[in-house]
Amino acid sequence: MENNTKLERGLGQRQMEMIAIGGCIGTGLFMGSGKTISLAGPGIIFIYAATGLILYFVMRAMGELLVHNLNYKSFVDFSEDILGPSAGFFVGWSYWFAWIVAAIAEITAISGYASFWWPDLPHWISALSTVVLLFTLNLLSVRAFGELEFWLSIIKVIAIIGLIALGLWLATTGFISPEGIAARVSNLWSYGGFFPHGVSGKLLNGLQTTIFAFAGMEIIGTMMAEAEHPKKMIPEAIRKIPWRIMIFYIGTVTVLMIVTPWNAIPSDKSPFVGMFSLVGMIGAASVVNFVVMSSATSSSNSGIFATSRMLYGLAQQHHAPAIFGKLSTYQTPTVGIYLGSAIILITSLLLATKDSIMEAFDLVGTVAALIFIFIWTMILISYLVYRRRFPEAHAKSEFKMPLGRVMPYVSLAFFGVVLYALTLSEDSLIALYVLPTWFIGLGLIYWLKTRHSDAQKKLLSDYKAKVARQNKAAQEYRNKLRQH
Repeated sequence: MENNTKLERGLGQRQMEMIAIGGCIGTGLFMGSGKTISLAGPGIIFIYAATGLILYFVMRAMGELLVHNLNYKSFVDFSEDILGPSAGFFVGWSYWFAWIVAAIAEITAISGYASFWWPDLPHWISALSTVVLLFTLNLLSVRAFGELEFWLSIIKVIAIIGLIALGLWLATTGFISPEGIAARVSNLWSYGGFFPHGVSGKLLNGLQTTIFAFAGMEIIGTMMAEAEHPKKMIPEAIRKIPWRIMIFYIGTVTVLMIVTPWNAIPSDKSPFVGMFSLVGMIGAASVVNFVVMSSATSSSNSGIFATSRMLYGLAQQHHAPAIFGKLSTYQTPTVGIYLGSAIILITSLLLATKDSIMEAFDLVGTVAALIFIFIWTMILISYLVYRRRFPEAHAKSEFKMPLGRVMPYVSLAFFGVVLYALTLSEDSLIALYVLPTWFIGLGLIYWLKTRHSDAQKKLLSDYKAKVARQNKAAQEYRNKLRQH
């Protein structure tokens, strides 16, 4: 291993675009949408629209901050620079943990999906095979990661476009199912209206699977150091998020409920299988199982990538052992890839021995969703402080967040509603009870780390002095504006 210090700028526009799309499309859509539809009915359209809109503004806040200073390698860097060393420590390690948990959830799910074709195959074999494959590809180069993500995202996009095209064709041709139900737009409101269970209770329960489905959207904010032209590529990827949400999420569930009424869509099966089976597609279940496995593999691949880059950034900021900041001859953070893959593999093998694979998936998925909410919240708080402390930089920004005065507070309120929704289910309550242990442990480690560290004390002292200078400059800028 060579002591390189800089990551390779090996991600091109084509790969960045598909990675951004892949971040918007998760297993939660292919498998979890059936459960969400059963809870929310046609109200899922509004849940996806509201969640997507909020996260678009979170990504815009992240984008403005990253473009503001091209020395930032990720949102961990601007969290530390704007909110202080402790924020960088908590955000970096929490994001690392979130992707570890998310990847474990996906690998666990893959073990279950593999049983569709090989029912007698032990779950640990499929888990081991997947992790070894992804581990090897991540070791090679960032281009290998980007290329794999490109093709896995292509599979997801083709499946969704195919489903939407099929659904529109069935609706326009007056297709009638074997149960005698005609495919028509009125199916959206003819079975209890858009909110068959009201606007609370089950509707809010639908937020649980929705948040996990959208988790990973912010991964493009970890690629600043490896994008060929970050100042151009990051804004372009973020600007296209609303269209992707409209097509891939809202378009998909709308077409599903036009062809099959919401109350006829099973909660424990992928609605994609039911759609393709309606037209007698041979092997519809096998095709969808392949797509879902590809989606889960994509998420796991992103998990190994994101965790290794987080450790690399933490090491650069002296929040992790220096060995995680060293790069291989391929300019990849090899030690971080080893650690992340080992944890994901060991935990996945343990969960794969459980009788109920999907119960394990739901539990770890909820934990991951909660940590992602924490990350998104810290991005918004960083943005609010940035606007106050750097008014001149914000005024000159080439990629300003729209409605920047209002939407950060609206988004934070939305996350508060999501947390309340998670208290309505016993399954998610377990995750809410367990998660504080992570933050308490993290806080204890940070306290022990800084208590006797002269370097950390100097880092905090330098940060306080820097904040004082920034506040003084901000006040001088505001005084100058008043004079004019």
